[in-house]
Amino acid sequence: MLSMHTCPLAMLGGKKTGGMNVYVRELTRALGENGIRVDVFTRSQDNCQPMVNHDLGFGNRVIHIPAGPENPLPVMEVANYVEEFATGIDAFVKRENLQYDLIHSHYWLSGLTAERLTELWSHAVPVVQMFHTLGHMKNRIATDETQLVAPRRIIGETHVIENVVQGLVAPTEAEMWQLINLYGAQRDTISIVSPGVDLARFVPVDKAEAKTKIGVDCGQNLILFAGRIERLKGIDTLIRAMSVLEAWHPETVQDTCVVIVGGDPWNDDPDSEMYRLRQISDDLGLDNHVAFVGAKDQMLLPQYYAAADMIVMPSHYESFGMVALEAMAMGRPVIASEVGGLAHLVKHDYNGLHVPSRDPEALAASIHELLSREDYREQLGQQARQYALEYSWNNIAARIIEVYERALQTVCV
Repeated sequence: MLSMHTCPLAMLGGKKTGGMNVYVRELTRALGENGIRVDVFTRSQDNCQPMVNHDLGFGNRVIHIPAGPENPLPVMEVANYVEEFATGIDAFVKRENLQYDLIHSHYWLSGLTAERLTELWSHAVPVVQMFHTLGHMKNRIATDETQLVAPRRIIGETHVIENVVQGLVAPTEAEMWQLINLYGAQRDTISIVSPGVDLARFVPVDKAEAKTKIGVDCGQNLILFAGRIERLKGIDTLIRAMSVLEAWHPETVQDTCVVIVGGDPWNDDPDSEMYRLRQISDDLGLDNHVAFVGAKDQMLLPQYYAAADMIVMPSHYESFGMVALEAMAMGRPVIASEVGGLAHLVKHDYNGLHVPSRDPEALAASIHELLSREDYREQLGQQARQYALEYSWNNIAARIIEVYERALQTVCV
């Protein structure tokens, strides 16, 4: 398993930590339960941590390979160290006299690493790729030039699809067609397999008890956002929706708080998204109704879901939306933009509500509907839990193993 630019053990909501980290971690554990040994290679970002970590169980390992400075770097700088990362993996493999049956790479940088490894290794190793987000799709929702991805990324994604992989995993049918229409991928190389959810960890618990555990006391009603702090997540739409709600229904907002999990709330860089969001909140006079609590350990996240009345995902683009699935497993309804994977995962009027992207008024109306109709909110939450039961990681791992088997047959032929 290759996850070059981000570690599966990192806290949720860091600058480059989100659904992909959870996916790699939980799929690795589920594969281990099915008797498949997995080594996850990631770029070392801290020279104080052990090179090899065994926290994923079942003999699986997370292996930190030095490549460039051992500290966090912007993704496009990480791209400069693909060769060093690949040769570092190769050196580790040779020291331990290992031979892998298959490479599962995540994100385009890992796809380029996979290509280099297949050149370094003498035996044929098939590559299965999952991109998690697509550069072309990010460009489609960009509102100005600063939000466009670097051309190098588009070139890299296209190269991986055309020259490296034996199989592609898309989380939804929508992404399958994006891969075909935007990148020229062949339909018969793509398998649609959604991410899963840990149904043993994400279990409905008492709201009042959870609020006590997380220590957030800013209102009787709690609205949650959890994820990376970046513009495509649409967090500014949620903050503006609270301002709209305050104008429409001040009595509701009086006892309502938005809790934003992710990022560094003490970031004073004027160019950062966190700084921009705090400024928007200040300008709208929402200091008492918006709480930025920072990135949280993934083991604590269920308590935040449980403490919330609803989870809001106002994204402009989501490949899938694992936070939504985790919230549903906790029995919480989700209000989400009708985009990407969220359009597939959230079933309007069944396990949550859809709203248009970048529409604070529509979002405010949906938030008020759930806050003012407790029975309806609880009904959606109960149905959300039932819906999430279909997405156990054991079921997902079984389908991924089928993808691996097809890729192995391709190489054998």
